[in-house]
Amino acid sequence: MANLLHSPTSTSGKVHDITPETAGWEYVGFGLYHLEAGETANEATGDREVILVLVEGHAAIQAAGIDFGKMGDRMSVFEKTAPHCAYVPGDSHWTATATTDCVLAVCTAPVKGDYPAQRIGPDGIELTRRGIGQNQRFINNIAMEDRDVAGSLLVTEVFTPSGNWSSYPSHRHDEDNYPDMTYLEETYYHRLNPTQGFAIQRVYTEDGELDETMAAKDGDVVLVPKGHHPCGAPYGYDLYYLNVMAGPLRKWRFENDPAHDWIAKRDT
Repeated sequence: MANLLHSPTSTSGKVHDITPETAGWEYVGFGLYHLEAGETANEATGDREVILVLVEGHAAIQAAGIDFGKMGDRMSVFEKTAPHCAYVPGDSHWTATATTDCVLAVCTAPVKGDYPAQRIGPDGIELTRRGIGQNQRFINNIAMEDRDVAGSLLVTEVFTPSGNWSSYPSHRHDEDNYPDMTYLEETYYHRLNPTQGFAIQRVYTEDGELDETMAAKDGDVVLVPKGHHPCGAPYGYDLYYLNVMAGPLRKWRFENDPAHDWIAKRDT
């Protein structure tokens, strides 16, 4: 099993570069750039589709021959406003030139279907509440299955208040058994406010073959190749994460851990 917890490799430039080959799986790729104003990032997509997410800051985006102009709004993810994003098809190229210091996420998966380069958000992305009590969190659905904007990628943001849990009750999506469950690999890009905080994430299978509990710091990425994967935000620290999922079918179907499913039934 590949290492599940990845810290940034530097403080500038491309600080994360997770590929299917380095992750030891087949579908999901995740890259992250820290750019200063005036700096540029650019990549060819090849046989993969891409969703660019301006996590923080502003950048001028060009993709597949389309000039999207300056994109971005929030300077901190914890403003909780809708992100500016762009879909980039396979066999094309994208360029991002930072107009302020910015953080740019590059979410990738195999090309499936024929989708044009297009803006995704902020229009059509609305912050929604999920869960109750200490399981309450807030979701920006960027490109889930109800938005027909990609062939493989599922992308969403989650804001978990201090002291709360999310991706909870523990659930898994590691079997290709639609409609009961879909196989989806997943990455979690974590941010903490204040930045010296940490989040707790456990990734485990019911048979105990995989059972890792990690302290994710601000800027870390956690890989979820299989199993359940709940997150906890310690008191005093708000948690944000950006999820990227992909698999054979662009649908999110999961099953809760039977030991904890009573929580979901109680809260509905």
